[in-house]
Amino acid sequence: MTTPTAPKAQSNDVVGQIVYALRTMGVAPIPRNYQLFYEAYIGSNGVLTQQLAALGTHASQEELDALAAQHLGTGHVEVIEKAHDKLLVELDNLLRVLRQEQRSMEGYAKLLGETASHVNSKANVSNDIISNAISLLASATSDTKAHGEKTVETVAEHSNEMDQVRRELDEYKRIANTDSLTRLSNRRAFDEKLAAIFDGTGNLPVTALVLADIDNFKKINDTYGHPVGDKILATVASVIRSNVRKDLFVARTGGEEFAVLVEGNTADEVRVICERIRGALETRQFRNSRSGVQYGPVTISLGYSMGSQADDAGGLYANADVALYHAKHSGRNRTIFFNEVMRKDYVGKNWLIYKA
Repeated sequence: MTTPTAPKAQSNDVVGQIVYALRTMGVAPIPRNYQLFYEAYIGSNGVLTQQLAALGTHASQEELDALAAQHLGTGHVEVIEKAHDKLLVELDNLLRVLRQEQRSMEGYAKLLGETASHVNSKANVSNDIISNAISLLASATSDTKAHGEKTVETVAEHSNEMDQVRRELDEYKRIANTDSLTRLSNRRAFDEKLAAIFDGTGNLPVTALVLADIDNFKKINDTYGHPVGDKILATVASVIRSNVRKDLFVARTGGEEFAVLVEGNTADEVRVICERIRGALETRQFRNSRSGVQYGPVTISLGYSMGSQADDAGGLYANADVALYHAKHSGRNRTIFFNEVMRKDYVGKNWLIYKA
């Protein structure tokens, strides 16, 4: 079975086609898979389209991640896997020591039991038998005590090593899940966080996904150069982070796009948060402190959707993306809340020109 195809210009619903293709192929509807299929369906990567079709139904996540690494780039997955493997080795070593100690103590308990049984079974116990039994028990106790002390030392050594491995693993995870430029969470961390919202229990919390995109960012890069663009990205990230609650998840999901996961707020309350971010950037001065050159104004467009408007992580991301498209298409520097009517206006548009 081949991958369902979506005509480039005549598509009736690009988002719907992508979600349908994900479900038909049995692919998890997480943002990184949505991004992969989106890249294929908008027709900008014919090779990727053919490779997805060749996978057939029920493509594995490993196969999809391999295509993503080839066509979209990858992060620090290998580093995390190596650190994880190292931790497993240390855990195996500790378990081996503990099992050896358990067998040793079981053997000692058996020896005590057999000796006691043997002594009790004798009606007339000679002094020689008692002396030999005492000598045997003393020797066993001494050996076991020495072995126990050695085991304690070994376990302590492994515990220290494991603590170090855990610290290293935590650092690897922090690096792998952090965008180096903005110090926000990156796309990998965002995918995991978004997927975790839909836990399959039906108890979906009051959650909203906000997607934000800097307006006319390509023009900024073309006019002032990428170093200036990078500084503006870092400043925008700082403004977003400082204008939301500390417990909210904020990520840079790629290029000049950011995401905020808002838990525990209504749609109207989420709009207030979005407008606070937008207003803070609109009034922010972007200038070179040495030369006095003004880089601004820098504005941002935001689109958001509530988790209750989607069936899964991919659907929620698609909804917020449609709302963001409408924010761009209707004049930029504004906040748009998703509704189903927006899909028909999304069809056939070249989304990329509005994200520029």
